[in-house]
Amino acid sequence: MRLLDRPFRQAVGPGELNIPAVRGVGGSLIYFIDGKSDLGELWDVDFEPVAATGSEGAGLTRFDHISQSMHYEEMLTWLLFYTSLLGLRKTPVQDVIDPGGVMQSQAVESEDATVRLVLNSSQSRQTLASRFLDDCFGSGVQQIALACDDIFATAERLRANGVELLPIPENYYDDLEARLGLDRAQLDRLRAGNILYDRDGAAEFFHAYTRTLPGGFFFEIVERRNYRGYGAVNAPIRLAAQARLARHPAIPRL
Repeated sequence: MRLLDRPFRQAVGPGELNIPAVRGVGGSLIYFIDGKSDLGELWDVDFEPVAATGSEGAGLTRFDHISQSMHYEEMLTWLLFYTSLLGLRKTPVQDVIDPGGVMQSQAVESEDATVRLVLNSSQSRQTLASRFLDDCFGSGVQQIALACDDIFATAERLRANGVELLPIPENYYDDLEARLGLDRAQLDRLRAGNILYDRDGAAEFFHAYTRTLPGGFFFEIVERRNYRGYGAVNAPIRLAAQARLARHPAIPRL
């Protein structure tokens, strides 16, 4: 296999599916699911359903992308691994300012953008990505982005269901008004939902984040309107908001 991708097999219990997998960088595992075969029954066979809570759904429709944090020296290895194994194309590298230092971010995606992975690394030990690596003892998925068709309605439903969204500083919306000339009504809706915004020509991107969970993992909620990027212009704002709420590195984990 390309780049010596090694197939992985493990013991399969009674009634469980034998899911094809390969070893990734650093010993990680990547499983392959085919919805047109028996593997499409994974969620019914290998998982037990939980009782419905009675809460209204939030309008989340699909996975948009996954972000993975890794050590700086592993970045090229991961890029080669994903582009060779999955046939993904690379997008330009972005340097993102984190309160703890500079973070390098690069996305790899399929031609139709149905598979999107964002790879993040930093030479600084004080960035949120590096602190995530310390907490998890190595590279891993730090963020999952979920898509919706109406982010304003989704943000409202998430709050009603008890999900805490990341609070965005007021001055971000003042800057947004000056930079993009949004009208007051739209700015008020963005502010009320703690929603970030970007525009590329006629294409628009709306996104919000959950508060960071113990261990550094979080979710992103996105609505795309013909927008292909990842809202990189808003990354420093998001990272600053997360850093303000994060455990200080001098405080040990419990």
